[in-house]
Amino acid sequence: MTVTDQVRGDDEPAGRPLWSPDAGMLTDSGVARYLRWLGEHRGVHLDGYQALWQWSVEDVARFWSSVWDFEAVRVSTPPTAVLAGTAMPGACWFPGARLNYAEHLLQGIGGIARTDREGAPAGTARQHLALIQVPEDGPVVTVTAEELRRLAGSLAARLRALGVSAGDRVVAYLPNTTHAVVGLIACAAIGAVWSICSPDLGSRSVVGRLAQLEPTVLIAANGYRYGGRDHHRDRDVAEIVAGLPSLSHLIWVELVAGQTPRADRDEGVGDRDDRDAPQPPDAPAVSLPWQTWDAATAGAEPLEFQQVPFDHPLWVLFSSGTTGTPKGIVHGHGGILLEHLKVLRLHNDVRPGDRFMMVANTSWMVWNVLVSGLLVGGTPVLLDGSATHPEPDRVWRVAAQQQVAVLGLGAGYLQLCRATGLRPGSRQDLRALRALISTGSPLPESGFHWVHDEVGPHVWLSSTSGGTDVCSSFVGGTPIEAVRAGRIQGPCLGVDVHAWDGQGRDVVGKPGELVVTQPMPSMPLRFWNDPGGRRYRDSYFATYPGVWRQGDVIEFDPDGNCVIHGRSDSTLNRKGIRISPAEIYSVVEALPEVREALVVGAELGEEYYLPLFVVLTAGTDAERARARIVAAIRHELSPRHLPDEIIAVPGVPHTKTGKKLEVPVKRLLQGAAASEVADRGSIDAPALLDFYAQFAERKR
Repeated sequence: MTVTDQVRGDDEPAGRPLWSPDAGMLTDSGVARYLRWLGEHRGVHLDGYQALWQWSVEDVARFWSSVWDFEAVRVSTPPTAVLAGTAMPGACWFPGARLNYAEHLLQGIGGIARTDREGAPAGTARQHLALIQVPEDGPVVTVTAEELRRLAGSLAARLRALGVSAGDRVVAYLPNTTHAVVGLIACAAIGAVWSICSPDLGSRSVVGRLAQLEPTVLIAANGYRYGGRDHHRDRDVAEIVAGLPSLSHLIWVELVAGQTPRADRDEGVGDRDDRDAPQPPDAPAVSLPWQTWDAATAGAEPLEFQQVPFDHPLWVLFSSGTTGTPKGIVHGHGGILLEHLKVLRLHNDVRPGDRFMMVANTSWMVWNVLVSGLLVGGTPVLLDGSATHPEPDRVWRVAAQQQVAVLGLGAGYLQLCRATGLRPGSRQDLRALRALISTGSPLPESGFHWVHDEVGPHVWLSSTSGGTDVCSSFVGGTPIEAVRAGRIQGPCLGVDVHAWDGQGRDVVGKPGELVVTQPMPSMPLRFWNDPGGRRYRDSYFATYPGVWRQGDVIEFDPDGNCVIHGRSDSTLNRKGIRISPAEIYSVVEALPEVREALVVGAELGEEYYLPLFVVLTAGTDAERARARIVAAIRHELSPRHLPDEIIAVPGVPHTKTGKKLEVPVKRLLQGAAASEVADRGSIDAPALLDFYAQFAERKR
């Protein structure tokens, strides 16, 4: 009996869809409308998603040209071509075009751009609800389109007055609040380069990232609310300012009660509002001019959009830092605009007027995708604080209260909900919820069944996999095809993605390296501070020259469905047999005794050591759990999948985007120091790394 058969039950046929699209999805979804548009305006008539994907990669330039026209991308100068060369790296998209991402962001609010094209009076969406911020405590904050434009216009004018211009860097240290969205829009409108870190990162981790950019302005919160208490960050802000000598100005956002900054020299006071007021000695000291957020956004200046080339830098995202110094990944205005229009409308099916919530902190690329929901007329719902406070079902309660239509969650959170027995569909009114996007890590079959049974059979579950590298997905969902438990529905449009063996040959029905054989508009422009692009080429193109290798292991079915087995460097190798950690997780984490698991394989001299670390549910007997785990693995997989040791642990460490730290734990076992394997600021529970380091030391 296979794992799939065991989970489904003997009375459910293998391969039977868990969910199938209804008539509304087949006619009203974004991708259904795009298919009709292709037929009417391009004479391209295609039957189903797989035919559409095949068409989209047969000529990627023709596909992206159609997306450009379907979305009516507005430019001040038109492009001279769609794609000038297809070499990777080095492909040049829409040369000559000049546009601005932020302009499209605000024109998309409430579907105004599309509505205006169809003849409705311009400006009909001025009072449309643009943003909804839901704090842990206190009232919900709403921002209309008109107010968002005013705030961004005022901040952009202030930044220009401070000397910020196109190409300059503006950085932020902010949680998931309206301030962060306004900051991004204002910065992009100027053509400055934006980068943000969540305030749950400590000052050392922030400086290690942002100092690379040599920013001129910092927008920083003095703290944030999480888990029912205020976390003060005023001292961290002072340390970040000291670690960024290129700064000329600080904009201070007061989110928790505390002291405002004091100057550590007279000229440092600058233009703050209360420069003559006495400051207590325990107030944070900063050595540059500063002002409050309210002062910086108090005006009513019109928002002007600097027209920039298609490949002008928009923002810098940082890699997790678990395999070395965080890489600064540079994305462009045009590439992100096109990619996010595609993924949000055609894959995530965010529609004008939809309330769209993705649970993410500001350091994760998912937050950027959330903000881009404005492009397609969605209203981003900003969940501030903990997803599980004051109750474990907070996300579901907010989704019900705000009538969220499209909800994005980490697979780890869904598995936590399953393990703790939550039943949100029976406790909350989730009838407005149309789509649930699972990301961050592979979602096993048990998670699919939990969503179907406990969230609602009407909900389309879209499992997706991508990366910070492209700020989007390589494989994901489509609302016009059926969903099978444990499987991603297929490749994303315009993404020529394959599974390759070591010789660069396509494989189907078995794991291979995830590669992309044609360029995508949102592939990085470059890495920051990477002269000659050597680090960029080594990261993606060293294994297969001219072909993007993501570093994930993927397996495609003949029908195009697929599954991610994890990172290539975390694949297990037992006596020459490659084993995916996901195979083991799918069996072990389905047991009621196990809350979460972590498996690694490490060469220790001539020995290959394969331990399985498990977090047991409360009240579980460890020896009984070990016996159940061994029996399940032996029965559902094979004896070669059995670990050498099963160790009960207090927790599994993750990046702050929810990925298990398999490779860092492997390196600890091989003798590396904890300080060498990961940036502690990028880990959700840094103390757990010390636990595994101590275990590794005892093992050696």
